[in-house]
Amino acid sequence: MPDSEEQPPQSTPSTAAPTNTTTSPPPIYIHPRREPFEHGLLPIPKLIFTDGAQSLLPIRDKLLSLSSSTSGLKLNRVNCSSITESLQISNDHARLVIETIASVLHVDSDPCVKAKANEIGDVGVNVYDLMLFLYIQSYKRLLPKGHKDSAAVADVWPSTSAFDGFLSALTPLQLVRSNSRRSMPSQADEEAHQLSYLQKHLGNILSLLAESVEGDGEESLVLSMEKLEHLGFLIFFGEKGSEKIPLSQNAPFFANSDPEMPAVPVPAAHVHDWLLENIAAALTRITERASAKENGPTSAPDQDVPMADVSASSVKSSPSPRGPSSIEGISKSSYVRLPNDIKGSSVKVINCHESVIYVLAPLKYATVYGCSDATIVLGAVGKAVRIEHCERVHVIAAAKRICIANCRECIFFLGVNQTPLLVGDNHKLQVAPYNTFYSLLEAHLNQVGIDPTVNRWDAPVALGVVDPHDSLSHPAGVSDVQTESASPVDPDQFTNFLIPNWFEGQQSGPTKDNPFPLPDAYLASQQRNHKSLEETKNILKDTELDESRKREVATALHVCFKDWLYASGNIRQLYCLQGE
Repeated sequence: MPDSEEQPPQSTPSTAAPTNTTTSPPPIYIHPRREPFEHGLLPIPKLIFTDGAQSLLPIRDKLLSLSSSTSGLKLNRVNCSSITESLQISNDHARLVIETIASVLHVDSDPCVKAKANEIGDVGVNVYDLMLFLYIQSYKRLLPKGHKDSAAVADVWPSTSAFDGFLSALTPLQLVRSNSRRSMPSQADEEAHQLSYLQKHLGNILSLLAESVEGDGEESLVLSMEKLEHLGFLIFFGEKGSEKIPLSQNAPFFANSDPEMPAVPVPAAHVHDWLLENIAAALTRITERASAKENGPTSAPDQDVPMADVSASSVKSSPSPRGPSSIEGISKSSYVRLPNDIKGSSVKVINCHESVIYVLAPLKYATVYGCSDATIVLGAVGKAVRIEHCERVHVIAAAKRICIANCRECIFFLGVNQTPLLVGDNHKLQVAPYNTFYSLLEAHLNQVGIDPTVNRWDAPVALGVVDPHDSLSHPAGVSDVQTESASPVDPDQFTNFLIPNWFEGQQSGPTKDNPFPLPDAYLASQQRNHKSLEETKNILKDTELDESRKREVATALHVCFKDWLYASGNIRQLYCLQGE
């Protein structure tokens, strides 16, 4: 083994010779990037290659030849038409591939990340990023596990409904969703699962980035520093909350390279062995931490936030065991998080029931999993939102893109720059234009790059009813069945959602109205409702009634309003306003 491989498994960036100190810096471990595995998988059969790199290598070579012959594109980039030709998919699916890669890419300066909605198909993607994206389409997600507190969720988890008889061939998929004891896998379990996948497939992945040179055996494939950086799509060195270290700076092969001179490519086999050592060390660390946690004191369960205590600061004293970026187990309550309450750029809302959840902050990613009978407001999400295994939930989201999987009887009020994706076994979904605002909304939209003049809420794309990325077996013949699409909310049933002024006493913004323009039919319905309300108010004001009749009218209006509050679920908003 060459000297460059004689490194400890816990790799650290190359530094000068150590001095006589009694302490050494803590080891820096390798981690999988969660984003491609959580938001970058598409249930499109023609994108899934199960023979490793065997089929992808000729596709890579064809794409590289097309990239060199396509005018107007930078070297090694391909656009929609080239992807359509090489993968034999539709132009719409090719565009979807580019949009998905842009949403999970590790380099924010890449042209496809910066491209406007109408330009992204022509801007295209880097061939090597596309190869890594295509390879991980074979990844199988970790199955949900038993909930840590199954008794506590038994009375709020979605119950079996009439839809469970639909598509009986898909019983395993329905079982995962309807089982009242299921919970999202822990972050440690998911990270170990992703690392194990990369460990198994690392040789094939490196072969897609490597170049052939004259030589025998393993020495005939070499990897340049530039190609190694593309692996940043899948892995990184560093700890949560700290700056991520570029792979080439952490690799012993390139750490001391002269920035003025191109680094000499190294054998791919050396890189393979070095990465395997680091992955093995990371897996060992995860196992040791899990063992220590199991043997340590039991953490307290999540506490509901009392309705009277809901405020902008209440979340600070009620952290979730998963960390400050997760909101878990809220039941029959309201919960709010503002920018100062969130560490990092991602949020997960997990197993919340009969509640209103406000996440009024600029984010990159958001996930809503296993919620029921709740209203969830997501501020501005610049990369991707995923809603999964939810029932009777209202989601209000301003985002670049959204994916909805295995949901029932939910309504989505959307301000999205890309077409919503519907995957898995969905039933009775509805979509509507965005219907709310808060004072800092426009500032948050600008911060994460969402254009409120572009809203594709009404153009959902329905993909396969079976998700090939889950770990379940599915009967033959159902993989090509398309999932049920979503219907638009009737304009006469469309209402605005009022967000309480959670920013009171803090820096507020200039947003005074919904920044996403309403379609004509919804705007006309809203104007009719306002006109009708004014006419009713004037009639009541001008009608001469004695005191007893006034009390009767007031009582009747109060009863009708109360009935509507409970029937619509808006009683929760009233509680929030009372608690301000």
